[in-house]
Amino acid sequence: MTEFLIYLATTGGIAAMLALSLNLQYGLAGLVNLGQIAFFMIGGYVSAIIVMLGGQTIAIGILGGTVAAALFGILMALPTARLRQDYWAISTLAAAEIVRLFFLNTAFGSPYFGQAFGIDGIPQPYRRAFTEAGLTTSNYNLFYLGLVLVSLLAIFLILRWLAGTPFGRTLKAIREGDHVPLALGKKVSGFRLRAMAIGGAVGGFAGALFAHYNAFINPEYFVPIETFIIWAMVILGGAGNFLGAVVGTVIITTIYNSTRFIASFASQRDLELTPIIGFIFEPRVLGPLRMVLIGLMILLVILYLPRGLVPERRRRYGR
Repeated sequence: MTEFLIYLATTGGIAAMLALSLNLQYGLAGLVNLGQIAFFMIGGYVSAIIVMLGGQTIAIGILGGTVAAALFGILMALPTARLRQDYWAISTLAAAEIVRLFFLNTAFGSPYFGQAFGIDGIPQPYRRAFTEAGLTTSNYNLFYLGLVLVSLLAIFLILRWLAGTPFGRTLKAIREGDHVPLALGKKVSGFRLRAMAIGGAVGGFAGALFAHYNAFINPEYFVPIETFIIWAMVILGGAGNFLGAVVGTVIITTIYNSTRFIASFASQRDLELTPIIGFIFEPRVLGPLRMVLIGLMILLVILYLPRGLVPERRRRYGR
């Protein structure tokens, strides 16, 4: 259970970075990005390729994955910067699928390196030092958890500071419509490009951390449903509030990953005496049931707490 909690906290911290990046794009700028998982995938793949095929250090690989995801954010926004939200959503979803299909059908140097085989054996930072020091895998997992949490805190503080700058205030104005920022002489398309680039960089950084933590990535990890899980985190926590995005991540990640242990709380005798409980706790039912639970939570939040559990604090001005 301790190992699972460490794993849950680590993956939750990485997911929180994705939620923060989407919160910047949607919560602040109003960009309906349904291709958020593409940044995550590009960061992981590019970092692994740079380290394993390019022979570079892990730090350079993570930096390369971050930059590649930021550039893809700009590339994604260039043809769509002047489109309405519905067209923006469709185009970003299509762009993410193009990226996934590219990695699904492309081999890098070897038929078994890439494509549907994925990439395995991805190096982990400082793993050799831990092994040489005689430390266990549990010690290394705690170290990686600390690395993820420090990175999450830094990203949270940077994005929160950015939201209070003139750049962040302009994004909030764009979220309400293009007329006011255009009247003030702001180039709306340029601000959208920068919002996508910054959000893409954060998503790519999270993807690189995930790849080096998991030591294996596969295109099936980055299907469109993962983007909607990130959206659930932002909507549940509160769009426009970075703290709310983190809160939503904690709730969704707990539900999404902990269902495998629910059955252990019911004894075999209870499962045998109560057919309904036994049916619910079957793996083939319990897995889809968690998605139903997440969907119900989103519906309840939209109906009764439309601004989320931790709503954005709107600045009030005196008369």
